[in-house]
Formats: sequence, C-alpha cells, structure tokens
Amino acid sequence: MSVTSTADMSAPVPVVPTTPPEALASDLCWLLTRASQVLYAQFSAALQASGISPRQHAVLATALTGEHTQTDIARTVGLDKTTMMVTLDELERSGLAQRRPLATDRRARVVAVTPAGERAVLETEAVLERVRGEVLSVLPPDERQSFLRSLGRLACCQTFGSVDCTAAAGTPAAPTLR
Repeated sequence: MSVTSTADMSAPVPVVPTTPPEALASDLCWLLTRASQVLYAQFSAALQASGISPRQHAVLATALTGEHTQTDIARTVGLDKTTMMVTLDELERSGLAQRRPLATDRRARVVAVTPAGERAVLETEAVLERVRGEVLSVLPPDERQSFLRSLGRLACCQTFGSVDCTAAAGTPAAPTLR
C-alpha cells in the first residue's frame, strides 16, 4: 500500500514580488537592506561548497590588496571588532590567513593571506562573478556600471561619517559588488 501526501500538492507557492511594496518603494534603508539580504543569501549558497562565507571572502580579498591591519580591514569591510576577531579565528583555523605583528607597531596585527587563502579567493571569484552577473541581469546592460558606481558612492560616502572604503582596499572609489 502506498501513501501519498497531499500536503505538498496543496501548499501555496509563495509569490515573490518584482517591485517593492508601495509603502517601501522610496525607503532607501529598506531597499538597500533587502538587496543586501538577497545578495548575501545567494553568495552564501554559492560559496557553501568552497567552505568560506561571503564575510570571510571579503576579509581575505581585502587583505590581499596590501599590508593592512585587522582594524583597517574591519573598517573597510564593515565589521565590528568582535565579528572581525571571530572571522580571523575561523580563517586561521582553516589555514587561510595569519595575524602578524605590524613592523612599525608591534601592538597592531597585519592580516596575511596564506597560499591556501589565495587559492580560496581565486576559486571563489568565478563563483561570485557568476552570482553578480545573475543579480545584475535584472538591470539593462547599459545601466549596470552606473548602478555600481552610484552604489559605491553611497556605500563609501564620507558625508555620513563612514570610512574611506578605498584606503585599505586599494580600490577605486566605485567598487564592484563583492
């Protein structure tokens, strides 16, 4: 005797809106937060097989741009001190990064990416590039670079007391999504 469940067949399929609810359509905070949540979930799912998280990737990729202290990287990536310490602990346990004393200030620690960490960043870049392409595909091709430049300005705007995103990252003022 075979038992068939009808629960799956009758469950409503969730409707995903393609435009924001009218009450939130001009709420910049909600729009950016929601876009970030969706992107982070997609990046997390895509990176799951690699064993590193989007946060770990951001720390490693930033550390690869030069000799930066963990404080500089935390500020650039947007992590609080506790989250940065947890992230670096995870990266060190995985053999992807090391903390070393800064030559000019032995109290400060520089984040050094190991060869295994460099390979991890290179391997995950193709995955993240594919996801970025999928996410940006909802925009017409001629609007994508303008969108990224504008988003970069908002993300790194000095007017509101945030840090210079280019200082530790060594990147132009209009970063691509990472």
